[in-house]
Amino acid sequence: MNRVLAWATARRAAGRAGWRGTDALLRGAFGGLGLVGAGVALHRVDLVVIGLPLLVSTVLALSVPPGRPVRVTAQKLPRSVEAGDSARVAITVDHGGGVEFTAVRLPLPGRPGVGPVHLLPGADRELRTHLRWNTWGEGVDLRPDHLAGGRDGLLVSGPVVGVESRRTVLPPLAPPPAGPLPARLTGVVGAHRSPRPGDGAEPRAVRPFRPGDRVRRIDWRVSLRAGAATGEALGSPHVRERHAEANADLVFALDSRADVGPDLGSWSTAEPGGPVRRGGSLDTAVRAIAALAAAHLRQGDRVGLVDLGRPQLGVPPGVGRRQLLRLRHQLVACTRSAGWSPRPVLRPGQVPAGAAVVVLSPFLDDAVVDAAIRAAGHTRLLLAVDVLPAELVADPETPWGGAVRRVLLAEHRVRLAALRAHGVAVVPPEGVAAALARHRRGRR
Repeated sequence: MNRVLAWATARRAAGRAGWRGTDALLRGAFGGLGLVGAGVALHRVDLVVIGLPLLVSTVLALSVPPGRPVRVTAQKLPRSVEAGDSARVAITVDHGGGVEFTAVRLPLPGRPGVGPVHLLPGADRELRTHLRWNTWGEGVDLRPDHLAGGRDGLLVSGPVVGVESRRTVLPPLAPPPAGPLPARLTGVVGAHRSPRPGDGAEPRAVRPFRPGDRVRRIDWRVSLRAGAATGEALGSPHVRERHAEANADLVFALDSRADVGPDLGSWSTAEPGGPVRRGGSLDTAVRAIAALAAAHLRQGDRVGLVDLGRPQLGVPPGVGRRQLLRLRHQLVACTRSAGWSPRPVLRPGQVPAGAAVVVLSPFLDDAVVDAAIRAAGHTRLLLAVDVLPAELVADPETPWGGAVRRVLLAEHRVRLAALRAHGVAVVPPEGVAAALARHRRGRR
């Protein structure tokens, strides 16, 4: 009787601590008690011999109640990381005793996601796992779900859903050469030559000295030659003008309405807001924007972002390293909202006057072509970057897969030809810098 009372007391204490009984507890308690009672009532020794050990072992296992529920805590990590970074994470399993095993969900090294469940002994311990972020984007990379089992598995605590550890992996920066841009006349600093005179390094012209010119700008050789031509020892002073160095505005227009890969059969499986296809059109566009933005911000240009699918996610032009970090975070935010808008939106008010615009899109519909052509009439320079995968693979499961591929490519060529006919240069992602350089030389 005393053991039964101890068992009942331990059961109530475990319940207050968050533990609950399992099917094994019900089988051990009620099965053993039923067999012993039936054996006594029927005068069957064999039933008593079978049921008594089952009942006694259950009571002995519950004589020491388990302590507080198991707590699993993970080491804090930065909210945003770079693509390719790695880190070792410490996970602490803490309990109050009476625990035989713990099941914890841990990520596997080198694999995305929260990982499988690992079965661990019940002692307090510190676990270490390795995280590596190979691809950019945002998601849950650590969620230590756990379940604890008491002695003989009669009581369990959980399962408990762990605290999600969400991380933003910023797009990588592959530094391409930054091409020259048409400088804004309002800028006074930067790496681009302005048509007006100033304190730059590139010579502009030589003219006679005027009141207000600085003495250090006098070109004495030209002044002496002017004096020799007139028979004077020193002719009228001449000064050498230089071009002012100005910054430029560059705005990237990202078409986030579609994310397509080389396999045509997978296009219909894309879901709005789903994960970005690695190597697809959106992945290519985001990587190109991050690399070009880093290159132009490094030389003092102002860089902004426009999301053609959701204009409210745009970033106004700015300068500096803080702007680059903001752009990379916003690119990840734009991919989270990809695929929700049926038509692109590119209004003149979204682009500053005199800015260069780079539209990155797979150009799968006429709406984005019309938007780019309309925007070209309000900007000084507009480039169309085709991010459609170069090699499209027809769906082998459909008999008309090859015909679909040919029709799609023919329509795509017609749209690109329409852009070129309206004076919009169409370039691949790696040809943006060269296209900007050609435009600059043509203006000179």
